[in-house]
Amino acid sequence: MSSKLKLIGLSSAVSVLALSAAAQDPVSLTIVSWGGAYTASQQRAYHEPFMEANPHVTIINDDGSANALASLRAQAQAGNVTWDLVDMLPSDAQLACDEGIILQIDHDAMLAAAPDGTPASEDFLPGSLGECFIPQIVYSTVLTYRPGAFPDDAQPSSIADLFDVENFPGRRALQDRPGTNLEWALYADGVDPEDIYEVLSTPEGVDRAFAKLDTIKDHIIFWTEGAQAPQLLADGEVAFATGYNGRMFDAIEVEGMDADIIWDGQVVEWDGWVVPADGPNEELVMEYLYFATDTQRLADQAKFISYGPARASSAGLVGEHADLGIDMAPHMPTAPENYFAPIVLDNDFWVDYGDELRERFANWMLQ
Repeated sequence: MSSKLKLIGLSSAVSVLALSAAAQDPVSLTIVSWGGAYTASQQRAYHEPFMEANPHVTIINDDGSANALASLRAQAQAGNVTWDLVDMLPSDAQLACDEGIILQIDHDAMLAAAPDGTPASEDFLPGSLGECFIPQIVYSTVLTYRPGAFPDDAQPSSIADLFDVENFPGRRALQDRPGTNLEWALYADGVDPEDIYEVLSTPEGVDRAFAKLDTIKDHIIFWTEGAQAPQLLADGEVAFATGYNGRMFDAIEVEGMDADIIWDGQVVEWDGWVVPADGPNEELVMEYLYFATDTQRLADQAKFISYGPARASSAGLVGEHADLGIDMAPHMPTAPENYFAPIVLDNDFWVDYGDELRERFANWMLQ
């Protein structure tokens, strides 16, 4: 071999080693979610396995999802996007997508197929995928109560009971946003779940919902962060609390809180990922998404929290809780015994009317 060829070979080897070293340079991904039991389930089902397979990657959790849309807008406006991946609700994701501050997703090109080869676009549950949105879970907002707050022979069982302060006295903890509260107000006032958004899209329907909420206004404590709702129940400060079914499951089954879930009128919704435009680690984020949204990983999350996986191929893999050893299927919002009167959240409605209703609700809280 000539010295020239040897030099070329040596140079090539050095280049390969340099590229390999560069690929393994330490990197941090900032992943934004909701905190509490939900982030913990993501940590165990997605983050830790991904970091184990990629030792140079460190995932940093940021509990900023409650205000993610406003924060992403501010980062984009400042030209300084620091978040890599964000857990976001579909209605906010659609707004962010329309504004161009998150990336569009080619689902079949960017996401894993099901084990039997079914493309991602056909494996994720119908209606769950968005132009810029990748669902992880089916979850619901539920009403939970303290049995000890009421006589043994007069326990609440419906959303109507939330609005019945005469027979079910006590404080009520509601989230400080119109979503779920307006739907439940109309449901408790006799509107069929399938007709709620038709009624709520009219001025008269909105007035009707707020009038129903007025009947319990003096009994409400408002919460902002998801962890506050079960804590208010556990501390005995309220008799009822609205909250995410997974957090309530964790508080009851893991923490031992004495409370029961009312599945009547559960407000069912998707939750999932969006990728900020101009994020610092886009290529690595796409690798993470391919891994974290495959069939097995979505089923794995159900080992740690009672949210249903967003892929059809994951459903049959849902088994026991990793720590408690209890069957998780009956605790899913989509379990037949729980899914008897669901209100399926209409994200298009909240995209169209959300700003107006959020403003009115904020004013109503201050009255």
